[in-house]
Amino acid sequence: MDCYECRACGYSYEPVKGDSRAKISQGTAFEDLPINWRCPVCGASKKQFSNIGPVNAPSGFKENLNYGLGVNRLTPAQKNVLIFSALALGFIFFISLYGLR
Repeated sequence: MDCYECRACGYSYEPVKGDSRAKISQGTAFEDLPINWRCPVCGASKKQFSNIGPVNAPSGFKENLNYGLGVNRLTPAQKNVLIFSALALGFIFFISLYGLR
């Protein structure tokens, strides 16, 4: 199921979590929310939300996912692991230069 983000405050409605403040049960799709449901953070109406796709899915347009070196198909969590691993490896190589004499 797709998640929706409030354009006013950035709150993200995730159907798998629901909304405990408004007593919306887990697994309720955004389309099935009551018409008078509002953002629990800022009070914006449902019209202020935009579809951001499923959680932990590759970001970007579907037609662009096949380009690049395979990085476009990674989820945001996988991209974070790749980026910070590369930074750690670079730091280790930099520190190892002090061992050369």
